[in-house]
Amino acid sequence: MEPVSVGLIGAGPWAGMVHAPELARGPFTRLAGVWARRPEASAELAGKHGVPSFERIEELLEVCEAVAFSVPPAVQAELGIVAARAGKALLLEKPLAADLDGARRLAEAIGEAGVASQMVYTFRYSRATEEFLAKARALRPFGGHAANISGALRGGDFATPWRLERGAVLDVGPHTIDLLDAALGPVTSVRAHGNPLGWVGLLLEHETGAVSEASLCMAATGELPPARIDVYGEHGSASLLGNELGEEIFARMMASFAETVRAGGGHPLDAQHGLRLQKIIDDAERQLAS
Repeated sequence: MEPVSVGLIGAGPWAGMVHAPELARGPFTRLAGVWARRPEASAELAGKHGVPSFERIEELLEVCEAVAFSVPPAVQAELGIVAARAGKALLLEKPLAADLDGARRLAEAIGEAGVASQMVYTFRYSRATEEFLAKARALRPFGGHAANISGALRGGDFATPWRLERGAVLDVGPHTIDLLDAALGPVTSVRAHGNPLGWVGLLLEHETGAVSEASLCMAATGELPPARIDVYGEHGSASLLGNELGEEIFARMMASFAETVRAGGGHPLDAQHGLRLQKIIDDAERQLAS
């Protein structure tokens, strides 16, 4: 398969740690260039990988088949529309947007343009996750619990303005809800309580009749356990720990995205999937704010 030429939008820590090196490494993708709102950051990241840094996003779109995003959710919603209308396939970060309106507008633009899209739910590209989901679905599951606990809001690369403002539901909520949704069936409703900048509890009801709980926190301290999900059913239980994902997840993600681009779409984790989860996140955040 001819490598897919991918332009990178964003030059922050995540772009430097994951997107740029994985896209540049290949063999299924080729990093075509970088554009960021901070030209100096774009130039530095592009220089590390020997690719052009562009001053205008339109210039980046002229040299690539697809675009990978590593920007805040509100920025992704805005610039994703620009890229979709330019006919580019999109590798989109979670959440799809900062709010439900932005997510709808982006998903509609992608649908109208007829371009391929795929979401970065990193857990899903692990072999361990695939094995867990296969086992969980065979259990005839009726319930489960997930926890994602960290101290990310207390400092470091990911204590960014949008995370410090919105907290755990918007940031790690998509990962957690996605896994429970995949293991137990589509989520149909959510009840939320707590504080997004502290501790949040979610009670999820699934289309299958299963019920699950999720605990989310990004303000913890000390030695913390890995993220985990446990599912229980008529034929036993299944568990997945975040430290079992393996180092190959990002390479597998890029290979999967390249296949999606070459196929013209059809990945299950597309923008419509991201929009469906955004509706759940929006409902949870509204409950927490009331």
